[in-house]
Amino acid sequence: MAQGNEMLSAAPIEGTPFPSTADAPAAPARADQARRLTTLRVGIITISGRRQLCLIRNVSAGGLRAHVYSALAPGQRVSVELKTDQQTGGTVSWVDGGTVGVSFDEEIDVEDLLAAPNEGAAQPRMPRVEVDSLGELRIGGRIFPINTCDMSQGGALVEIDHPLQAGQNVVLTLEKFRPVKGVVRWYQDGRGGIAFNQVIPFHELVNWLRRH
Repeated sequence: MAQGNEMLSAAPIEGTPFPSTADAPAAPARADQARRLTTLRVGIITISGRRQLCLIRNVSAGGLRAHVYSALAPGQRVSVELKTDQQTGGTVSWVDGGTVGVSFDEEIDVEDLLAAPNEGAAQPRMPRVEVDSLGELRIGGRIFPINTCDMSQGGALVEIDHPLQAGQNVVLTLEKFRPVKGVVRWYQDGRGGIAFNQVIPFHELVNWLRRH
């Protein structure tokens, strides 16, 4: 799994298409005016052990505001992945429709979080969520059954009996989702990493995950 996750990066998070900020409910007035570092980036929020995509609206050393796609309640414990594989624990402090405020257990380094990677450094991979979805992978004129293990806006990890070769052009088709063109990045022991040719829009992926 570690090898696959490293190869699924297709674009930096900052390049992800986002909807207008006007689409989200306004946050309640906050006494702490210091938490006003506004950002739009896709993150992961873990609720009762289940990872879900969220859209982070602003973040400070002590907490964040995000748009989520599951019902939450004040006082509920969550964990937020702000950088790849770096979990930050916190508590839901307020809820306004689909927007929530989360107070971190410990303060974070916001400058480090938002800093762009150094030149030559590996770009951060897009947040991924675990899925269990049957589908098909088309390679040339042949179609093979697959099971999708995890997925992000930029790629997917699939299980397939047919050996894959790095560099192969493929088309991934999942139930109730449009076909997605991509390229095989790696294959090992019945699993392969697929990088999509184009980033899937955030809301499109979230809506499919919710239906799925």
